[in-house]
Amino acid sequence: MIQASEIREHMEVVGSDGGHVGRVDHVLGADIELAKFDMGAGLRHHLIPLTWVDHIEGDKVCLSLTREAAKAGWRAKH
Repeated sequence: MIQASEIREHMEVVGSDGGHVGRVDHVLGADIELAKFDMGAGLRHHLIPLTWVDHIEGDKVCLSLTREAAKAGWRAKH
C-alpha cells in the first residue's frame, strides 16, 4: 500500500497506459488533489482516491487504471 507521505507536490500522475492525468497539488485525506493549472486536469482541481495509486516510479504516481478511466471517475473539487 502506498503511503500518502510518498506523494509529493508537482509529481506527475499517469494512467496504467502511461497517459498523463495531471500533476499533484497535494494530498487531501484519502484523495490526491490535482493541480488546477495543468492541461491534463482540464484547468480545474480534481480529486482522485489514493486507492487508485498502483505504485510510485521516480517522480511519477502510477495509477492502476488508464488515463481515460481516471478522467471518467475523478471528482471535481467544489
